[in-house]
Order: sequence, then C-alpha cells, then structure tokens
Amino acid sequence: MFGQAKINAPEFPYNLEWLNTPRPLTLQELRGKIVLLEFWTFC
Repeated sequence: MFGQAKINAPEFPYNLEWLNTPRPLTLQELRGKIVLLEFWTFC
C-alpha cells in the first residue's frame, strides 16, 4: 500500500433506483459503517 494514491468512491448517481430504504442515501451518511453490497441480475 505504500506509495499508492488514495482514490475516493464516486457519489451515487442522482437518478439511482433504491430498494429497502425510504429515501436515497449519500456516501457521507454511510461513512464509518459496514455496508453490504449485493449484486444481482435477471438473465
């Protein structure tokens, strides 16, 4: 990790469709919390 630049995650897109939350979230709200990302698709 020495000598590598820190890259911040981009903010979520404005028109992103959210599930299981009453409103959109921001990265600032999630900072310091454990976040589970589940990727799925319809085939």
